[in-house]
Amino acid sequence: MIMSYKPQNENSPMGLNTLGLAHDFIRRNVKPGTFCIDATAGKGRDTALLCQLAGQSGQVLAFDIQPEALRQTATLLAQYGLQNAKLIEDSHSNMARYAAPETVDCIVFNFGRLPGGDAQIFTTAQTSIPAVEAGLTLLKPGGVMSLSIYYGGANGYAERDALLEYLSGIDDRKASVLTSFWSNRPHDPPIQAFLWKNR
Repeated sequence: MIMSYKPQNENSPMGLNTLGLAHDFIRRNVKPGTFCIDATAGKGRDTALLCQLAGQSGQVLAFDIQPEALRQTATLLAQYGLQNAKLIEDSHSNMARYAAPETVDCIVFNFGRLPGGDAQIFTTAQTSIPAVEAGLTLLKPGGVMSLSIYYGGANGYAERDALLEYLSGIDDRKASVLTSFWSNRPHDPPIQAFLWKNR
């Protein structure tokens, strides 16, 4: 029997954290049979949710440059009996090598670093912006993208600032972008952005 996957820290009131907001958005947009990409696998929480929602008739590609992240992702998927993901050790900026243009329904990003991993290994604008650009070409018309931006600490603020500038400059005829900020939470709270590719 396959257990339903739900991250523990989504259990806060109304899912009022970055992961909860992202996963609510994903649940509203990913249906059985869809093709999804987790561009930054990390601990595998997004990959697991995408696999569960896409079902056996769907497909999920999960990317990470760190073997430890892919190992943790594989362990989580096995725990929940999820078998419809392909794990790829490569940069998110190379995802267009693995999918054709306008074939993907949903792409998920978590920018920052692997929680509990090496604090000196983190995403940077030099690969993250090309990855989002690639994602825009891969999304089907009507496809969606979830972008969680973690910043501060060792990785600083350069990637955050570059991503926000890039997102604000996307042609509104190509896609719609909604960015949300926590206005009263301390300690560099993550920023959540949602993108809809126009039909």
